[in-house]
Amino acid sequence: MTKVLVTGGSGFLAAHILEILVHRGYEIVTTVRSEDKASKIRDAYPNAKLSIAIVPDIAQPDAFDEVVKIPGLDFVLHTASPFHFNWSDAKSELLDPAITGTTSILKAIKKYAPSVKRVVVTSSFVSMVSVEGLQDPNKVYNESDWNPITYEDGLNGNKVSAYRASKTVAERSAWKFVEEEKPAFDLVTICPPLVFGPRVDRLSSLSAINTSNERFVELIQGKWKDEILPSIGVNLWVDVRDVAFAHIAALEKPEAGGKRFFTVTGKFSNREIAAAARRNFPELKDKLPSEETKGGDYPPVVPGYDNSRATEILGINWIDLEKSTIDNIKSLLAASA
Repeated sequence: MTKVLVTGGSGFLAAHILEILVHRGYEIVTTVRSEDKASKIRDAYPNAKLSIAIVPDIAQPDAFDEVVKIPGLDFVLHTASPFHFNWSDAKSELLDPAITGTTSILKAIKKYAPSVKRVVVTSSFVSMVSVEGLQDPNKVYNESDWNPITYEDGLNGNKVSAYRASKTVAERSAWKFVEEEKPAFDLVTICPPLVFGPRVDRLSSLSAINTSNERFVELIQGKWKDEILPSIGVNLWVDVRDVAFAHIAALEKPEAGGKRFFTVTGKFSNREIAAAARRNFPELKDKLPSEETKGGDYPPVVPGYDNSRATEILGINWIDLEKSTIDNIKSLLAASA
């Protein structure tokens, strides 16, 4: 039976990955930061072939040494990330942990888990995007694009720059490791933009929502009633279930090895999200903005995208914005009931 290690098992994305793996009959090992998170996963899948290891701090150089010694591992899906905004020193609290959090597991696998055939790492569109590209209406992003930001750029104190640098240098470090160390396994990276969609687990409160889904919480709470939140930043999105599927397909399909995948469904505006909510949730009429409400339109420039590699190799049938919005809001309403 195929055995898969999934790091960060309690995360928004990893929870969907675990659900697919369980339903497909894989033997699973997953890591979480605490026993509380472990018990929730055990309760969710009482009959699964599932074991859980506690890894309190993935930024430690030897964080994964013991868990990868579990016999018979075939694949590793590394979704865990040490990122947070509550830092004061970019080097010690964000950049170095991002690099270590990625390279430490690769080193541990090479040293202690010779049976592993492939490692799939969750990266981000942030590692592909550039400030100039976001302002270029003729730019079409694909897997050949790399963010030109450097480690040194991430030290400038700007939280956005530091975040983008951390994701970029972490992914570059992974590819560099494979190139220089030539381990027995090959590498795949998955690069999603903003990730929308429902949760697998029930939220303790709406305040616990992941950052990219905060706009949906604000929408159903009536915060867009008078003016829709501006659609600024990156106006590219993907549903979490498609990103989860991409990770599984990346380990199952031999031809995925050694490749990056830009997992993006398309463009979106907050106005389109509001319209989808209005069409499908008439009971929220008093909370939702009307057709006449201003705001939420596309910014002047939204770059293009090419998701053909993920479509063709991974076989993704992309979930559209309407369905993603419906399922997401249903999930949030259940959490707030």
